[in-house]
Amino acid sequence: MSIDSKSTYRVQKSTSSQVSTTSKWRATSINRLVAVAESQVRYQVDSVPVGCPKLPEHLELRSYQQQAISNWFKNQGRGTLKMATGSGKTITALAIACQLYQQIGLQVLIIICPFRHLVSQWGRECEKFQLQPILACESIHKWQSKFSHQLARINTGQQQFLTIITTNETLITPGFQSQLRYLPDRTLIIGDEVHNLGAKKRESSLPRNVGLRLALSATPERHYDEIGTQSILDYFGDILQPEFTLKDAIDCGALVHYLYYPILVELTETESEQYLKLTRAISRKLIYKNQNIPNNSDEFDTPDLTPLLMQRARLIGAAANKLVALKTLMAGRLNTSHTLFYCGDGSSDTSTSLSTSTTQQLTAVTHLLGQELGYRVNTYTSTTSLSDREQLRTQFESGALQGLVAIRCLDEGIDIPAIKHAVILASSTNPRQFIQRRGRILRPDPGKERATLYDMVVLPPELDRETLSIERNLLKRELLRLIEFADLADNAAAARTQLLTLQKRYGLMEL
Repeated sequence: MSIDSKSTYRVQKSTSSQVSTTSKWRATSINRLVAVAESQVRYQVDSVPVGCPKLPEHLELRSYQQQAISNWFKNQGRGTLKMATGSGKTITALAIACQLYQQIGLQVLIIICPFRHLVSQWGRECEKFQLQPILACESIHKWQSKFSHQLARINTGQQQFLTIITTNETLITPGFQSQLRYLPDRTLIIGDEVHNLGAKKRESSLPRNVGLRLALSATPERHYDEIGTQSILDYFGDILQPEFTLKDAIDCGALVHYLYYPILVELTETESEQYLKLTRAISRKLIYKNQNIPNNSDEFDTPDLTPLLMQRARLIGAAANKLVALKTLMAGRLNTSHTLFYCGDGSSDTSTSLSTSTTQQLTAVTHLLGQELGYRVNTYTSTTSLSDREQLRTQFESGALQGLVAIRCLDEGIDIPAIKHAVILASSTNPRQFIQRRGRILRPDPGKERATLYDMVVLPPELDRETLSIERNLLKRELLRLIEFADLADNAAAARTQLLTLQKRYGLMEL
């Protein structure tokens, strides 16, 4: 299909030419995109030059991927795909790039990721689609000259296609921003794990002269940040149907079945006092806010509450008795392997020799498992180098390492399908972390028929009448997520029974 090189795809420019540019796009490009949407996504039969997007020869897109692609085109080349971990978001996005290349002669593909390891993963996937991406996530001297040179060749017709994969942090740098003004009209921007782009500085760095936009995330909504969530949707486009849930992924075999074991943990006396103090402060702010909040608004998504809610979440994440529960659990599982331990990033304050008041939970857990129990583990964090991560992955998959102790870098994007067992010590109330962590464990792998998940759930202390009703509403949110995950487990009845203590304590038996 030929295309007018002057056509523009929903480009938003604050210039005098905006009206005529938009008019051109509406007159030509909408019809072409809709025509693509109404046609079936198909394999290329013609030869495609190396470096240009082409579907792998034996790739078969699933029906929900076909539908997602069709709906993105029908939405005029914009939209957010809300798809569970393991559902093939990356493949779906690259298939869209292939269709755009076939139908309109797409020239540039920009992929933005939150972390360096995701840049590497996207690079490997792009190569399967015969792309030759520039990886812009390290020193500017390693990529800027390549980016500017190839972009100039695109604009002069000397090169057909350019793929560049970068991180959120590199995106906002002057070196990267200086190139964005030269992007041609036929450019597609993909935001991976897009909830990370909702922060004001990052969102404002996204190029407005790119009209074709695609966002990917199992959880595009930002926790406690309604404004940031709306900014993402305003830029990339609304969430498209079909949404692909965890249940959908398990039912179609994209994720494996699992057993779920909640482990209830009590706070220490000192932690209970801190918890009550924070909860009373939260309660007072909510009572004040509720006097001026419309009935249809979310009373918990208020900026001045966020620091208190996050402080209390960190307290729960680092609860000292989680280490006691972990020791009890793992003492009977020392012959197991392929186990992942999710930790919080707060301090672990206990009266034992495991840690001091300033010791990170990561260190305490590693000490407990490795030194006290003799379980072969190593840490896996955002500071672990890419080469060390690859070595740890190999050792973990072979069984040389029985376990990995990790914090937030495993919440998003990292792919270690060999994980068969997981112990979640930081049971976050953040829906994004909740969903991402569980999806990471359920990745299919040869010989992996089912995963096992142990989830440490902190029991809040008894509350006075002043804070009970507020706390009940807050706890209801987390319980709904726990119950949803319990209900999807192969041992659903037993898992729900474990949660009854929490439901009874707060009168939430209706859940």
